[in-house]
Amino acid sequence: MRTPGLPTTAALAVALLAVSSSAPLIAYAAAPALAIAFWRNALAVGALAPVALTRRRHELRGLDRRTAVTCVLAGVALAAHFATWVPSAKLTTAATATALVATQPVWAALIAVATRIKVAGTTWAGILVAVAGAALATGADLAASRRAVTGDLLAIVGGAAAAVYTTLGERARARASTTAYTTVCYAVCAVLLGAVCLVGGVPLHGFDGRTWLAIAALTVGAQLLGHSLVSYALHRVSATTVSVLLLMEVPGAALLAWGWLGQTPPVRSLPGLALLVAGVFVVVIGAARRGAATTAADAAVGP
Repeated sequence: MRTPGLPTTAALAVALLAVSSSAPLIAYAAAPALAIAFWRNALAVGALAPVALTRRRHELRGLDRRTAVTCVLAGVALAAHFATWVPSAKLTTAATATALVATQPVWAALIAVATRIKVAGTTWAGILVAVAGAALATGADLAASRRAVTGDLLAIVGGAAAAVYTTLGERARARASTTAYTTVCYAVCAVLLGAVCLVGGVPLHGFDGRTWLAIAALTVGAQLLGHSLVSYALHRVSATTVSVLLLMEVPGAALLAWGWLGQTPPVRSLPGLALLVAGVFVVVIGAARRGAATTAADAAVGP
């Protein structure tokens, strides 16, 4: 397994803090969810494009067709992720939305099965635990309101879309730099979300000052520092390791939402959320151990 050096470790630490602020900021912003999703991507492209077009111009022009298509498809998956998860953070609590979207590694395992990659028994055990936890958490919200349940379901779909996005991103990063990849990916995502907003009549302006500040904070924090630094790390650290670290986003978002917004998840949902995180942890740790065992076996065999 690849071990992160100090710069990558620092990048992941910053990314973790940044993404933990995402759900609370979305809940705080007084703007439609899809508008928030559009602006965080559009503003990120505005920040990245000058760098990409000056320092990475030749790389962008020289991307092979396969890599370019992968970057575009990653943008489509990211748009699907934002179109479902951002609304979920407004419909249910920030802690619940973050926990349910953290099922991403579970969906990644199911994607592996769909592509005929063998999945170990420990992974299936983790999936069962995570699904049971999600069912308990969603059932608790059912007692609260249908609005919360809708938010739960959207967060789960957002987790599945995130798994596709991360899988495609890992492939694209094997051939493209962080700047080139994120510029293309975010641009595609922004165009798709902007089109959905225009077709659906979702307002993209007229927000108050605090909402624009929240959107700016989302762009700088969760988008540029969070998503971009995760993409940077994927070239140096395994996706499994990143997934383990990003599980800390769940308590991070819960603490921020509690301290800043006064959001406390219903007590009856806490056992389900804890079971959900435990199941995802089993999935990613099992994958990490199998990766380490494979590396050790390859080293023992030799070239």
